[in-house]
Amino acid sequence: MVQLEKLRKKKKKIVVGLMSGTSVDGVDTAIVEISNNGFRTKIKQIAFDCHKYPSKLKQFILKNSDPATARLDEIAKLNFLLGKYFADAIIKTCKRYNITISNVDLIGSHGQTIFHSPKKSKLFGKSIFATMQIADPSVIAKLTGITTVGDFRIADIAVGGTGAPLVPYFDFVFFKSKNKNRGVLNIGGITNITIIPKNATIENIFAFDTGPGNMMLDYMARKFFKLQYDKNGKIAASGEINYNLLNYLMHHKYLRKKPPKSCGREIFGENFIKEILSKYKNTSKEDILTTFTEFVAKSIYNSYENFIKSTVILDEIIVSGGGIHNNYLINSLQNYFRPVAIKKLESLGYSSDAKEAICFAFLANETINSNTGNIPGATGANKKTILGKICLP
Repeated sequence: MVQLEKLRKKKKKIVVGLMSGTSVDGVDTAIVEISNNGFRTKIKQIAFDCHKYPSKLKQFILKNSDPATARLDEIAKLNFLLGKYFADAIIKTCKRYNITISNVDLIGSHGQTIFHSPKKSKLFGKSIFATMQIADPSVIAKLTGITTVGDFRIADIAVGGTGAPLVPYFDFVFFKSKNKNRGVLNIGGITNITIIPKNATIENIFAFDTGPGNMMLDYMARKFFKLQYDKNGKIAASGEINYNLLNYLMHHKYLRKKPPKSCGREIFGENFIKEILSKYKNTSKEDILTTFTEFVAKSIYNSYENFIKSTVILDEIIVSGGGIHNNYLINSLQNYFRPVAIKKLESLGYSSDAKEAICFAFLANETINSNTGNIPGATGANKKTILGKICLP
């Protein structure tokens, strides 16, 4: 406890944020300098790297993210193995940027989600949500010698939330505006949006997962075009929208569900895509990828029309995540939302790719300072709570 109190009292900390999303691309590693905490927090980005998973490891993770193919013994091994990968990512990033690792004060690790069920189920008389992130924070702490905070989602679920999205508190602290109604949109494997009305207090903001993001697009790129992703949306731009398929996709029940809500691979992952492919066997793979990309854009706009616009008319949307590199997707978003301005996060001085990793560095600092990190209006929790498990080196 003496160690934690000393850490808490530091006016400036060097903090590492780690994130590996539902796209399972690799370990995003952000190193930042954090001053203060809570609403007074200031963050300066020092370094960022994405350490890609070897292709076979990626497939192994995806295999164990599917209830039909997952094995308990492999998940247990992955929990330790990915802890080592996360620790190696920190060591490599520090080395690349000439940062002495002993100068790092704290690590915040989201982990790798392999299961997320935002739908309540009954089990032995108890109603529960469920989530699982592996890459154990204790492994990271022991291998790096740095205090590590991880497993952020569990605490929110324990107080009635769905455990996601967790970025809204970060969005509020850093992106609130006195004169603009902002939507902060992150297009990762899944897409989430935070709504921040102008002059908002934290009680005014709300957030939710709008639905699919890169997950469906990356699957198509890997499966049929032997690519990790559709670079710049070039394949999507080469095809045509199948409006029959788009209409079918837009009738997905998740899109009609009222917020707060969250989703994951269990809803829009491989099983869902295989079902689509079996129904549309005679549609070219290019046209399916085009339609999937259009679906991502339209599902975001659908969320705005159905769940946001009646409360807040947006002036601008700030976009981050891997989706910003897909020109077809960004152009489609602009077409749907015009005249609402679509801007990349870089316009506010932050890295789009690093945002979520930085968020978990921020949340780790909040946990160390005994500050709550969830927003009930985003997750559906019945109260604010301190997030994460603190693992000592």
